[in-house]
Amino acid sequence: MPQTINTATKQEIIEKIRNSGLLVRDASEQYHISTKSIYRWLREGVTDGSRGIVLENARLKKENEQLYALLGRATAELSHPKK
Repeated sequence: MPQTINTATKQEIIEKIRNSGLLVRDASEQYHISTKSIYRWLREGVTDGSRGIVLENARLKKENEQLYALLGRATAELSHPKK
């Protein structure tokens, strides 16, 4: 049986994702809610056309993390050249 989440909790989660930069994955773990549900709330809760901005922001944050990891690895390899 799916658990029912009250509107106040949904709004709290959406606000944290939008304004505080909380990742959907982290919100899912913190509130014990599926990521699919949270993405649906974001999609349905946005009526001003900014839905794409929220999802694009999340995608860019993930990509940025990956790029920092690559940069760190490359920097480490350059600072310790192979003999």
